[in-house]
Amino acid sequence: MQISELARRTSVSVHALRHYESQGLLQPGRRANGYRDYTEGTEREVVFIAMSRQLGFALPRIAEHLADFRSGRLTIAAMVQALHQRAQELADQAALLQAQRQTVLDHIAWLQAREPAAKTPNPAPVPWPRVRKRPLAPASSPIPRVSRRKP
Repeated sequence: MQISELARRTSVSVHALRHYESQGLLQPGRRANGYRDYTEGTEREVVFIAMSRQLGFALPRIAEHLADFRSGRLTIAAMVQALHQRAQELADQAALLQAQRQTVLDHIAWLQAREPAAKTPNPAPVPWPRVRKRPLAPASSPIPRVSRRKP
């Protein structure tokens, strides 16, 4: 089947299909006229790629599982494990965004605290908000600190 037919059947754009090919995920044959020629099994692969993309998997990570998917060796347990990993990545991203949101709110509060002070003739200095958070020191560090002073 031609690329336009594959795009219609899978609801994946022709542009995306060409991109998947350029990344090595799809390997269509070529007709005598140079047109791409996709097999019927390619439709199933494109749906797998599209669903994985919808879940936020990057193409290199999809490529890792695609060979097993093609051969029927991709187990449900492996898919569930990959989905658990993706869920954890999303949770980590959400925590990072929440911390960034709190930093934005802290900066808003700092700016609002400066506003009334700016209206007085000699405002009291308001300390700048911290740009970098101090790392938490572990209770017992396994690596001893080394002094860098010269004897």
